[in-house]
Amino acid sequence: MHKRGWSNIGVVGAALLALAACGDAAEDAAPAAEVAEDGQPALPAIPVMGPERTIIAFGDSLFAGYNLDPRDSYPEKLENALRAKGMNADVINAGVSGDTSAAGLQRLEFTLAAQDTPPALFILELGGNDLLRGLSPAETKANLGKMLTILRDQKVPVLIMGMRAPPNYGPEFQAQFDAIYRDLAKEYGAALIPFWLEDIYREPALFQADKIHPTADGIERLVAATISEVEGALPPVK
Repeated sequence: MHKRGWSNIGVVGAALLALAACGDAAEDAAPAAEVAEDGQPALPAIPVMGPERTIIAFGDSLFAGYNLDPRDSYPEKLENALRAKGMNADVINAGVSGDTSAAGLQRLEFTLAAQDTPPALFILELGGNDLLRGLSPAETKANLGKMLTILRDQKVPVLIMGMRAPPNYGPEFQAQFDAIYRDLAKEYGAALIPFWLEDIYREPALFQADKIHPTADGIERLVAATISEVEGALPPVK
């Protein structure tokens, strides 16, 4: 498969081949059926079909796969999960560790121009570093709004991966920050996952030692929790 982007779940099958002898004749030997790890008959692989659907996963270290094997990043595992369901998906990892919303805005048009054709979907995941640096919610919202304007003008469908401010930032800051993604999704007609870490944030074991970045298992859970929203955000094939 052709891969493009900044960084590179796979479905691993195991086939057991056994010989069942009937008499002494070797020609009577036959392979056993393929089985899954639990001993049950394995389901047949779903063939990848249809035109290639390019998805740009544009974000920060949470997409870049900080401190993980590139194969364990969210975009890579999302691509594999979509392909396992039969979709001819090419998910481009455009995650850059440390990016704020301002840094993302600076590289957005370059990222879009680097594609041969417009993407079928643009997943926007930024704002976490703004939060960590204490930048004002108004600044974050303005930068993300400018990005969404560019994407709307280029007729690129968007799925926003929302973030949430922790309580220690204070109720006023928390309310302002948490409203950013909901308000922008409504204004620009984008699909929205209000808090895309929702499925794992209560489980410390699914985060690395820094308590910010998911482990490989955490990424697996996030893919499973969000793949339906990704599929729903993709426009129908014309």
